[in-house]
Amino acid sequence: MGSLQATEMSQMLSIKDGLAWHLRSNHYPPVPLSMVGPCIEAIDAYNEDNANMEIPMPEGVSYKGKTTAPAWAIIEQHHLHSWLAEDEYYEDEY
Repeated sequence: MGSLQATEMSQMLSIKDGLAWHLRSNHYPPVPLSMVGPCIEAIDAYNEDNANMEIPMPEGVSYKGKTTAPAWAIIEQHHLHSWLAEDEYYEDEY
């Protein structure tokens, strides 16, 4: 259900408002709103074919002990696929 709602929010609201809703409503525990900016940066980097770009984390947030995270990791961990320009997003198969 969360994926369908995210897709709707990505089409109905501004990117900032849609992500804020998604991070607070489709995650438990809710993701801090301070992650909206890094999520937008990650989406922009991915859409510009730069999925490995390191994105700075907000104060008090880290990724594997680092103060930056690759765009692809932010996208995967925050389920941001609905905001990607390409419809063909492939996750690793396990």
